[in-house]
Amino acid sequence: SDKGHTKAMAEAVAGGAGAVDGVAATLLDVAGAKPEDVLAADAVIVGSPVYKANVAPKMQEFINSWPIRDARLHDKLGAAFATGSGLSSGEEVVQTNILQSILVCQMIVVGGPGGSQPFGASAMEEDPADGADAKKAEGVVAEHYLKKGEALGQRVAELAVRFKTAK
Repeated sequence: SDKGHTKAMAEAVAGGAGAVDGVAATLLDVAGAKPEDVLAADAVIVGSPVYKANVAPKMQEFINSWPIRDARLHDKLGAAFATGSGLSSGEEVVQTNILQSILVCQMIVVGGPGGSQPFGASAMEEDPADGADAKKAEGVVAEHYLKKGEALGQRVAELAVRFKTAK
């Protein structure tokens, strides 16, 4: 993302995943990610900034490059997170679009823990808790959003460990 919000959330998600025993979380920027990275992972958590209520074009292009018929995608865990400029800017639409792509690849969707983040995790540049016009400093994401990202990463990692040991 241009302002660093999506990167901050990605770092929080990776931190939550990496905190689970036996998990090595790898954080990749879409510019350097390859379909082989997705195929090699036990689980994939995809994040995108909101781009006019859509997944960012570079991220969608990357998702579209995944080999949909490759059996290594089937039954792999997948989750989503998004960052937007403010309340109702499209963060849930972006998350569900990512989740639809995950489902089309015959992957297993993992939502966030608890009822407050069913689609994964999201963050907003304008935080309603700070007042309608309040903005965080550039590149800064409010702590409660980062905690949601960490919780998503942890949940996906814990499930990945359970799936791997069940095989």
